[in-house]
Amino acid sequence: MNDAHSMKQSQLFTKTRREAPKDEVSKNAQLLIRAGFVHKEMAGVYDLLPLGLRTFEKIVGIIREEMNGIGGQELSMTSLQRKELWEKTGRWSDEAVDVWFKSEFKTGGEVGFGWTHEEPLTALMREHISSYKDLPAYPYQFQTKFRNETRAKSGLMRTREFVMKDLYSFSKNENEHLKFYDACAAAYERIFARAGIGDKTYKTFASGGSFSKFSHEYQTVSEAGEDIIYINEAKKIAINKEVFTDEVKKDLGLGNDFTEAKSIEVGNIFTLGARFSEPLGLTYKDESGKDIPVFMGCYGIGPARLMATIAELLSDEKGLVWPESVAPFAVHLVELSNGNEDVKNEAAELYRELSEAGVEVLWDDRDARAGEKFADSDLIGIPLRVIVSEKTLAAGKFECVERGSGRTTHQSVSELISELTHA
Repeated sequence: MNDAHSMKQSQLFTKTRREAPKDEVSKNAQLLIRAGFVHKEMAGVYDLLPLGLRTFEKIVGIIREEMNGIGGQELSMTSLQRKELWEKTGRWSDEAVDVWFKSEFKTGGEVGFGWTHEEPLTALMREHISSYKDLPAYPYQFQTKFRNETRAKSGLMRTREFVMKDLYSFSKNENEHLKFYDACAAAYERIFARAGIGDKTYKTFASGGSFSKFSHEYQTVSEAGEDIIYINEAKKIAINKEVFTDEVKKDLGLGNDFTEAKSIEVGNIFTLGARFSEPLGLTYKDESGKDIPVFMGCYGIGPARLMATIAELLSDEKGLVWPESVAPFAVHLVELSNGNEDVKNEAAELYRELSEAGVEVLWDDRDARAGEKFADSDLIGIPLRVIVSEKTLAAGKFECVERGSGRTTHQSVSELISELTHA
């Protein structure tokens, strides 16, 4: 039986490796490469292999659920960008934006590869927004961005080609905008909690850009981080080093109770106001028929960066430790048969029953030594390892080991299924 959500490890084309590439300094990339989740094409450019794609898609699924839950509507825009649009907002020249990848059409003229999508989406919305009745609108996408970063040495934290979830809000006025802004902030907190890093992730005040005093970043405390934040634990908020002044502390009503930490930016939310709607002519007619620029905001999360952050935080000396919510499989079924047909049959039967119950299983059916299987299982980091051996066959129960805690229990098929399906 080949259930689409379960798999035999003998057929998985990914192989684990004992060593990471010599030029890879970041823990997240070393672990994800060694465990067979990603493959490095070049500095700052990674392929997602089958295991990595499964975890990536689980993260995308969490983000999608939360964005749909606050009224987001998914679309998908192009990477190729026309120069004229970006010239209108002053963001085409390399002096203004230093991360462009650009090329030329054979027929003449320049074209860019999108590094963000405010301009094209604002222009597109001109065809869909004309009256106050058309607002608010919250389109979002998961789309490949290209950024010509000068230094790409933090593994999957800072890459030159990556998928970004970018949502853009189009509101009638600042009040309507702020309601959504807060709803999105709350959704982001749920995303990071569901992905297993909520307790280490702080809503962080950062510089606000052209319109508002502050923007907000979501920063996860990690030694691998490129940012420095100052955390106020009592309020569970932080201030980015770039804006950490007495004036800001006073503004936020916070005293001097801060701890400094290195952190990874896992998401950000910005108020844009009319920064893009004005130059690109996105207006709506209010109740009195007057033309008003649409009030905008933007909200970003990089799913692969989030995956890398989880890998940095929730790993140990043996390998990755995925939370259930984003693990590539729920169960790593490790068969130790040593040629024993009864054990093989028992493993096949357990694989069938778990898969039919809707549990995603990776079945290590390979002809390999127990030590090698356990080392691979630790490295891949699936939450629950279920061992089928002559010993468990004799006992009539399977040995179940939690990857995170190391806790071992002995369970029957029915006990396992009810635990895994929360039945």
